[in-house]
Amino acid sequence: MTDWEKVDSLEDKEIDFSDCPEITPDMLKTAIIRRGSQSKPQKQTLTLSLDEDIVAWYKSNKQENQSKINTLLREYIKNN
Repeated sequence: MTDWEKVDSLEDKEIDFSDCPEITPDMLKTAIIRRGSQSKPQKQTLTLSLDEDIVAWYKSNKQENQSKINTLLREYIKNN
């Protein structure tokens, strides 16, 4: 169990960052700043049957299947 009172009472100089990697310029190039962004919508689990060739294509292209399909469906809804 974490002693949150102790954690909250620590000053910055007392925190051990030795196991945290230093932030490099390359890391900052790919950083995404989310100011005032809203939380992600809640996901629902759904069983979906797709044609074998569709599934094979996603797997062969190393796509993040569920996220990519979700994005494509969202774009379809926006455009229709």
